[in-house]
Amino acid sequence: MNIDLANLPDEGQHFEGEISPEVFELQDSDILSVSPLRYSLFAQRFDSELLLTGSIEATFELTCMRSLHPFHQTISMPSVAVSIELGEDGIVDPGPQIREEILLELPTNPRCEEGDTPMKCEINPKYLAVDKPAEDGVDNASAQEKPNPWGALDALDSQD
Repeated sequence: MNIDLANLPDEGQHFEGEISPEVFELQDSDILSVSPLRYSLFAQRFDSELLLTGSIEATFELTCMRSLHPFHQTISMPSVAVSIELGEDGIVDPGPQIREEILLELPTNPRCEEGDTPMKCEINPKYLAVDKPAEDGVDNASAQEKPNPWGALDALDSQD
């Protein structure tokens, strides 16, 4: 999406379309972009600023933090406003700013029950410590001895 400021009417102009999922740059991430970034934005110039208002959305594949199952979640922002400081260029690409708006809305702790198709979010009970049966086949971590807070001072005392 490129906006030519020389051809942008003073009253503004409506832009609608899609930006390739590669705009999110998520190659080395646990998050996958499964749809293009769709936008419907009204652009208007105010002195040295370009204001974009409208809606944006994109769908991602996330991994549930509880069950570790993948699920799809659409990040939809029906009322977004993006301000871009204008420089010397006559053509502005608002793609990076729109990308940031969507990425900031991604959940930090995704759960499959909040996905586009909500799923029951359950942890395998054999990995839970509460009410865990003894014969579940999972080894318990060995208990550590409690540290002696005076141990270092006692060691100094014994050196005298």
